[in-house]
Amino acid sequence: MIACTIAGSDSSGGAGIQADIKTFQELGVFGTSVITALTAQNTLGVHGIYPTTVEFVQAQLKAVLEDLEVKAIKTGMLFNAEIIAGVVSLLKEHQIPIIVDPVMIAKGGASLLQQQAIQAMKEQLLPVATVCTPNIPEAEVLTGRTIETAEDIELAGRDLLALGVKCVVMKGGHLQGEKAIDTVFISGGPTFMMETERYETKHTHGTGCTFSAAITAEIAKGSSLKDAIIEAKKFVQLAISHPLNIGHGFGPTNHFAYRQQQGTCKVNVY
Repeated sequence: MIACTIAGSDSSGGAGIQADIKTFQELGVFGTSVITALTAQNTLGVHGIYPTTVEFVQAQLKAVLEDLEVKAIKTGMLFNAEIIAGVVSLLKEHQIPIIVDPVMIAKGGASLLQQQAIQAMKEQLLPVATVCTPNIPEAEVLTGRTIETAEDIELAGRDLLALGVKCVVMKGGHLQGEKAIDTVFISGGPTFMMETERYETKHTHGTGCTFSAAITAEIAKGSSLKDAIIEAKKFVQLAISHPLNIGHGFGPTNHFAYRQQQGTCKVNVY
C-alpha cells in the first residue's frame, strides 16, 4: 500500500516529512512525499523557513499521483494560501482520502502557517478532507472559540464538521487532567472518546505529525475510519511514553516504539 504526505521538511527528523515517512514505514506502508517548505530546525526551535513555489509543489504531487496508486494522502505544513489552493486544485481530481493535520505553530513557538492561509484552509481544504486532527490551540484558531470544557470541545467539533470535513479528531493533550482524552466527531455518525494515560515528558516534538500520519497509513491499508484512528492513538501513545531522550529541547517521539512494544498500549474507547 502507498501513502503520500504533503508537508514541510524538518531537518532534525522529528516532525514533518521525516516523521511521516518513519510512521508510514513502521506501519507497513510505502511512503511518498511532496515537500512544501524546507526548515532549518532542531529540538530547540525553527531557525529558518524556505517555502517551495506552488508550481513545484504541484509538480511533485502530479508526479506521484500520475505514476503511483496512492491510497491515502496526509497534509501537514502547507505554509501559505497559494500552496493550499494549488494542492486542493489537484486533489479535487482524485477520489483519495485526505487527512489534514492543520499545522500552525511549531513546538518552540514558530509560526508555520501564514495568517491568510487559515481562511484558505477553512474554505478550500477542509471541505474536501476526510479527517482533520486539530489540537486545542489549532481548533481555537479554526473556530474562533475558546476551548476549556467538554461543552467547548463539542461546539468546536461541530463547527469544524460544518465546514465540510467528514471526521474531526479533537486532540486533548493541551487540556488538564490525569488522562489524555481525544474526542472524535463523525459526520452522520456517533461521537466517541479515546482515553489513555497521560505521560509527562517534554519530548513531544512531532506528535501531531505522527498521529495524523498513522491515521493515513491505516486508512491506506484499508482500515475503517474508527479503527484507523484508534490504532493511530496507540501508535502515538507508545511513541510518547517510550522517549528517545535526544536533543536539548523538545525531543522527538519514538517511532520505533509501536513495533517494539506492540500490544502493550491500552486505549479506552467509549
